[in-house]
Amino acid sequence: MGSAKSLLSSLPSVEKLLQSGSLRKLVEEVGHESVKNELRFHLSEIRELVAKGDSAAIDKLSSLSFETDLVDSVRSAVLQQFSSSMIPVINLSGTVVHTNLGRANLPQEAISAMEQAASYPCNLEYDLQTGQRGDRDSHLESVLCEITGAEAVTVVNNNAAAVLLLLNTLAKDKEVIISRGELVEIGGAFRIPDVMSSAGSNLREIGTTNRTHLRDYESAISDQTGLIMKVHTSNYEIRGFTKSVDESELARLARKNNISFASDLGSGSLVDLTKYGLPDEPTVQEVLKSGADIVTFSGDKLLGGPQAGIIVGTRELIDKIKANPLKRALRIDKITLAALLQVLYLYKDPHRIHLRLPLLVDLTRPLKEIELLAEELLPVLKAQLGGLAEVSISTCKSQIGSGALPLDLMESRALSIVPVASKGETDKSVRNLAKSFRCLPRPVIGRVSDGKFLLDLRCLRDVPQLVDQLELLAFP
Repeated sequence: MGSAKSLLSSLPSVEKLLQSGSLRKLVEEVGHESVKNELRFHLSEIRELVAKGDSAAIDKLSSLSFETDLVDSVRSAVLQQFSSSMIPVINLSGTVVHTNLGRANLPQEAISAMEQAASYPCNLEYDLQTGQRGDRDSHLESVLCEITGAEAVTVVNNNAAAVLLLLNTLAKDKEVIISRGELVEIGGAFRIPDVMSSAGSNLREIGTTNRTHLRDYESAISDQTGLIMKVHTSNYEIRGFTKSVDESELARLARKNNISFASDLGSGSLVDLTKYGLPDEPTVQEVLKSGADIVTFSGDKLLGGPQAGIIVGTRELIDKIKANPLKRALRIDKITLAALLQVLYLYKDPHRIHLRLPLLVDLTRPLKEIELLAEELLPVLKAQLGGLAEVSISTCKSQIGSGALPLDLMESRALSIVPVASKGETDKSVRNLAKSFRCLPRPVIGRVSDGKFLLDLRCLRDVPQLVDQLELLAFP
């Protein structure tokens, strides 16, 4: 025990260690308190273990490299504290607009605009002509009205907020007529009926799950009706014996009864996807032309921009929505606004939008290009995984998005990896393989299917980034 006391008395002080070169530099990077507290923690832990006679701790403290090792450990721990928990990943899942991976990638124009907006004061709500307070929606209104044909626009932080604000403004304490087949639930168990309840609206569901007729809407209208609403069911589809009422019929019915008609498109496409060989999806322009008074949609799904909820429609109704006190609570910030504006500018060049917007670039990627990429990577994966797994090229289907056309699939190619496993251990081996790819410095997200780990190559752009880290794969 005397030896332990002697060792403890030789422990360097916190202040002395803070003067070491690497920790002094670390203090300049992150601040004095974080480094000092981590040092105290490490020294306290050493003292406690040595006092208990822990042989490993005593040997560590006796080592000539103790101070160097301690400083390295402290530096590593502090840097870990200050590392971002949001890590860029390589999306080879086969889902292009992946909700859990941040949805749409932004074009460089939007990224540059975000950096500028974050770096300097800007005229977010300041009219440079009059020197008076301005309206942040004014930055987006002209371009959105030009693209969609709407009279007016307002923008909030996501589409659920857009629907909430719409309902609270136009149908608070009133009934909202909606088809039972459109009472959707989106990600995170977020349901349209719950949104209506939160907005202070009363749900009046009509029809059946698979069939709703115009007469169902007509018979539901009363002096309690505040809004007729249609929700585009982009995240599921009912097939077979079905019937729904289109926007133009509902618009005529609403006008006849002096009621507003709103359509929630959710995904919010601004271009005809069919001209790129993609599945048909109603555009915002089409729904407005059909007579909808208000249309709501997302900014980060098929539009390919940052997270936002966009509301377009008549000037009278948009003005009412903007006057709602909730609008202030739900508005977007200057960085999102800057990014969204640049994405919208790309739509003013419709002939090249599929070449400039990352979302459409991935969705329209030629199959031949994906095949060539698979052939390039096949021998690399085989060499790296030799003896551990069998690697081959397989046909697969990419998904546009979990919340945007999830049932519509596109032909693609994947690297199919089947681990060499003991009998009865296949599922465990595939899960371990998927985890090892997720634990790379730049995590690789694939998908497990039928005992195989698939890397869908549709969204892979930076090949060296993937290849250069494969040697770091670690298998349990």
